[in-house]
Amino acid sequence: MDFATYFQSRIEALKTEGNYRVFADLEKRCGSFPKAERHRPDGTKEEVTIWCSNDYLGMGQHPDVVAAMVDAVQSCGTGAGGTRNISGTNHHHVLLERELADLHGKDGALLFTSGYVSNWAALSTLGSQIPNAVILSDEKNHASMIEGIRHSRADKVLWKHNDWRDLDRKLHAVGPRPKIVAFESVYSMDGDIAPIREIVEVCEAHGALSYIDEVHAVGMYGPRGGGVSEELRLAHRIDIIEGTLGKAFGVVGGYIAAREELIDFVRSFASGFIFTTALPPACAAAAATSIRHLKASSRERARQKANVALVRARLDAKGIPHMANDSHIIPVMIGDPVKCRMISDMLMADWGIYVQPINYPTVPKGTERLRITPGPLHSAEDISHLITALSALWSRCAIAHAVA
Repeated sequence: MDFATYFQSRIEALKTEGNYRVFADLEKRCGSFPKAERHRPDGTKEEVTIWCSNDYLGMGQHPDVVAAMVDAVQSCGTGAGGTRNISGTNHHHVLLERELADLHGKDGALLFTSGYVSNWAALSTLGSQIPNAVILSDEKNHASMIEGIRHSRADKVLWKHNDWRDLDRKLHAVGPRPKIVAFESVYSMDGDIAPIREIVEVCEAHGALSYIDEVHAVGMYGPRGGGVSEELRLAHRIDIIEGTLGKAFGVVGGYIAAREELIDFVRSFASGFIFTTALPPACAAAAATSIRHLKASSRERARQKANVALVRARLDAKGIPHMANDSHIIPVMIGDPVKCRMISDMLMADWGIYVQPINYPTVPKGTERLRITPGPLHSAEDISHLITALSALWSRCAIAHAVA
């Protein structure tokens, strides 16, 4: 087989379809977020405004978080030195896991190197180690959850997205086998929020283990940033809460929080934990600082919520279609992969605005979009500039406006 020709032909097909991914070469400047410097291919630079970051609250540049990381590097060095089994658990890991357990009102928490790994490791371990287990997965669950379930080799049942009645029927059909229900709180591409109370009640009725992915909600919702489950006062009824440190908390890493015996079970059997180099202590120190800040202060959340409402209102005023939801994620719908890529490129080149195009396979074909995430640090001028640019490009690219 001519591997080079095959690889190149597949890449060319992606480009023709408009689904080829191009990564923007950006350099964030601490203290200036959401501004960043874009490095052009010709070696020149320009300032751009980021409108699609998952550092939802700008905590990645918060002075206290930065200082905590710097202090920890100076006191502990840069790396963890290996797995926690081989090199020992750094005390910063212990302190962070205590913060996370407290955040969710659980006995314990377990750190992983990313939210992807925490989903993959936890679900694959539960599915493979619980005899005769079946995992019931929301049909729109994240790729990390899908991979964890696949790797577990447990039986899998898909239930209709956010449809707790369909979940109820399928749990009933499974019968007396051990059951794990996996779902998300905030779905990252549509921004819709699951009917968590109803799902939890169905799980309880069938004796199923409930597993919620709160990666796009931790830090963002609830009086202390514990996620939608905290906001709805349901965290104590959910068996496993999974989250990330790399989005609203502004650092890196993933985790699960649960009862002590479940945490110890995953810690003892998950290859994705046992055989992976631990997070650098400095990352753990910075994340713990970010969590403590957001537990105590709702200032960032309030400002971010106000900016989301303002952007939505301004989009409505211009007739630019965006998907309605109750979250902080604003999907601006385009429905064509080539136009989606083109508008993203023009926003960057002509307006100094960075919003990445979201195309297949991240979203279904025909639902291509720009995923906008207003943050607390976007100014009124930033918002006006964004709306002006989108309105101009909507007419220029002949995209349908929303019906009033």
